[in-house]
Amino acid sequence: MDSKLSILMIAAETHPFAKVGGLADVMGALPRALEKRGHEVRIALPFYGSIKKKGWRTKKIKGLDNVDVVVGDESFEASAFSTSLPDSKVEVILIQNERFFNREGIYSDPETGKPYDDNAERFIFFSRASLAIARRAGWKTDIIHCHDHQTGFVPAWLRHASRQIEFPESTRVIFTIHNLAYQGSYPKEIGYKAGFGEDVLKPMGALEFHGNVNMMKAGIVFADMITTVSPTYATEIQTPEFGYGLEGVLKARCDDLVGILNGADYTVWDPQRDKFIAQRYSLKNLDGKRVCRKDLLKKLNLEIPDTTPLIGMVSRLVAQKGLDIFMDAFESIVDLDYAIVILGLGEPTYHEMLKSKQAAHPERISLNLAFDEALAHQIEAGCDMFLMPSRYEPCGLNQMYSMKYGTIPVVRKTGGLADTVIDFDASQDSTGFVFEDYSPEALLEALRRARRVFDDKAAWLSLVKRAMARDFSWDRSAGEYERVYLESLKRKVVTRR
Repeated sequence: MDSKLSILMIAAETHPFAKVGGLADVMGALPRALEKRGHEVRIALPFYGSIKKKGWRTKKIKGLDNVDVVVGDESFEASAFSTSLPDSKVEVILIQNERFFNREGIYSDPETGKPYDDNAERFIFFSRASLAIARRAGWKTDIIHCHDHQTGFVPAWLRHASRQIEFPESTRVIFTIHNLAYQGSYPKEIGYKAGFGEDVLKPMGALEFHGNVNMMKAGIVFADMITTVSPTYATEIQTPEFGYGLEGVLKARCDDLVGILNGADYTVWDPQRDKFIAQRYSLKNLDGKRVCRKDLLKKLNLEIPDTTPLIGMVSRLVAQKGLDIFMDAFESIVDLDYAIVILGLGEPTYHEMLKSKQAAHPERISLNLAFDEALAHQIEAGCDMFLMPSRYEPCGLNQMYSMKYGTIPVVRKTGGLADTVIDFDASQDSTGFVFEDYSPEALLEALRRARRVFDDKAAWLSLVKRAMARDFSWDRSAGEYERVYLESLKRKVVTRR
């Protein structure tokens, strides 16, 4: 077999075109890393209205317009436009349909924050259109790599015994779980709209989940191989605590499940080249980090002495990210002489709680309820520590970015956080502070330990340098995906019912 693979990735997000979470960062980096390893990579992405607004240069692909796509009893037209990932040859195929994608939001209405009522139909259309366009274009496709529940029906269409959609026998389909908590569980009627019959939608059927159809389950059951975004998370999701009801399905496919740690995109997240920060710096010359801290404090209107450590949080403000134990510990964190900068959006309850804390401690907390890419970079560069007290974290990327910026992560031992941060013990390997119990007391103890080391300038500098020396580049991760692709191609295709 030719070592050069032709790979079609199907995903609902890709940075820098459309981003809600970490999925977009992966899609902006992994394809580039695979291309550098000699593979041909295409990405299928919806042509959202927000992408059009940004004015990306695109061209309509001849022969790939007016492609009929069936959703339920209706037929809709798809057209394909082409652009590329910046600084790469990776082609991005933007799939257009005015009804489904000409909107401001990706999954939700920005004005109300509520998910679109027709999300299931939108991503059935997108997934079917991606396959139809690939077939009409005649692309040689060795690997179809589907990402998260929005694309979960693709493996089922290709591998259910009915073979709804035919692809060459040589094509393999990989499904990656980025966050198992978001499963795409919809009323049974959606399963019929996707073209499935009672055999898989009945109770205990392959796609049935508590009376609904489950897109995530579809991907898990029918893909040739399954990956998720860290080795620890691959183990965790096979337990009741983290499996969200799918742990049994995952256990049944454990021989086909591989945990691959995400990488960090150092073309974007590197203090030596970061266009957003006040002064660039490196492991060999840390002067710029002090400048970045002063610049950040000025922007945030915070006045704290050099002896007060500044904690950063860039996160969705939801319980999964540990906001509950953080809020319980907040007053004690302030008592430890910390200042805190928070950037993100999430549940209104946490918005209000944090506003109250900011009002009570305006000199200690800067709350920024927004998505602001420049400020996210400035927080990574200007803070002394970065807090991630997550209840669960499939992989996490900010702890990797933080280490590159010499901003010491304080994290809970779960998922990718457990795989990337080495707890401080004055050894030559430690890179941060890790706590295990999901409790405000455990979080506080980690911050007490961090505070003591911060006060020891020599110990802190050594810790910063160790963290900055860690390498989480995407080439390592891309090599592991490459091995999964090659392994899948060795295996016989299995159809399932």
